[in-house]
Amino acid sequence: MVVSSDAETLDPRFVTDATGLRISRLVHAGLMRLDPDTGAPVPYLARGVTTSPDGLTVTFQLREDVYFHSGAPLTARDVVATIHALRDPRLASRHARVLGAIAGALDTDPHTVVVTLSRPHATTLTDLEVPVLRADQVYDAPDLGGTLDGLGPYRVVTRARGSVELAPADRGALPRPAHAVRVRSLRDENARALRLLTGSSDVAINALSPALLPSLEAQGLRVASRPGLSVNYVVMRLDRGPFASLAARQALDASIDRESIVKHLLSGRAQIARGLLSPSHWAAAGGEPPAAFDLARARALLGGAHLRATLLCGTDRLRVDVARSIAQDAAGAGLDLEIVPLELGALLARLAAGDFDAATLQLPELVEPNTLRVFLHSTSIPPQGSNRGRVRDQALDELLDDGEATGDRSRRAAIYAKLEARIRQQAFVLPLWHEDQIAVTGPRAAGFQTSAEGRWLGLAALP
Repeated sequence: MVVSSDAETLDPRFVTDATGLRISRLVHAGLMRLDPDTGAPVPYLARGVTTSPDGLTVTFQLREDVYFHSGAPLTARDVVATIHALRDPRLASRHARVLGAIAGALDTDPHTVVVTLSRPHATTLTDLEVPVLRADQVYDAPDLGGTLDGLGPYRVVTRARGSVELAPADRGALPRPAHAVRVRSLRDENARALRLLTGSSDVAINALSPALLPSLEAQGLRVASRPGLSVNYVVMRLDRGPFASLAARQALDASIDRESIVKHLLSGRAQIARGLLSPSHWAAAGGEPPAAFDLARARALLGGAHLRATLLCGTDRLRVDVARSIAQDAAGAGLDLEIVPLELGALLARLAAGDFDAATLQLPELVEPNTLRVFLHSTSIPPQGSNRGRVRDQALDELLDDGEATGDRSRRAAIYAKLEARIRQQAFVLPLWHEDQIAVTGPRAAGFQTSAEGRWLGLAALP
């Protein structure tokens, strides 16, 4: 497999980048996993799940046929130790906030775990997709190289700069895969395409510009795509700078020609966003169409003024091209955007520090709408979370709180419809489009099936 960026870490407790996250989910497994089509939580290490009538107690019956890569059997003690450690502020895991509603976890027998909640929490099953570690390793030092014992279908053999070697695991959470996997990172898109064309690599998932796909198909490679659950959007710093003004945010929104970018830069392999949630998501509101491309309206919103701002983006050629297209049109409205391409680590560091005016980003796995809490709630402003725009809005906070606490799906959908309307009204972020999940494969991986959330467990099912 070829990817565009190297994994920053393979430690499932601390991973945040997309490549590292997806590799970690090949090596590790949780009580639940995400259905590849709907994104709904389904049992994984659990063989059964029971929730009490009040929703405050969840009992998991563990599978008895799953073993760590070391040969140690999975036990309830491992699950309880993992939950306690991930919630412990001393560990500083990225999952601490996700598991914040859990009051405690007990192993009532070697294969039963009882989780109690401190408050009603709609996303508990999705949250417990977090990987389970061996009880004696949960507090180990950060493990960049992937040596922590895992329960997934693969184990890490070696990790070097730009390459991760994975071998099939015998008694993990999935049947033993037929093939070993090498994940090779290449920043140059032409190099990734060339490896596929020469047969040196077998699969690339969301790693090639859509404009290249017709020529790759013409030369015998298989291109498979499906609508995805990701969203591309513009985040702006709202507490200072040019986009503290609602009119400026609305002007930028009106100056983005989404239809043209999707047609010409994405080759039509995306859906223009009506909101942050993909149209196929159960909580998607449908709602009004996105702001029309209207430079006259954008100029009117600015009152004839000219604003200067920076627009951060990734270094991938497609992301730079998208940013340049946005800047070119925005200039016609009086918005002069300076494009600043940055490697992912530097980009995220600047966003966390607030050293930006606007940035183009992708939220690759918007499966559970409660994820938006991390990006929009006023208690999630860095370093507490990823509210990089510094959004502070009481009405938005209340909707996010209600969505987290409400269990009934239809009621939750109504709450998130109001949330999307509030985001649109105030232009807190600017949803752009939902890109398709695209897999380019050679003959050896021709049977690979893409998933809606973009993960790679389909590799384990290749014949």
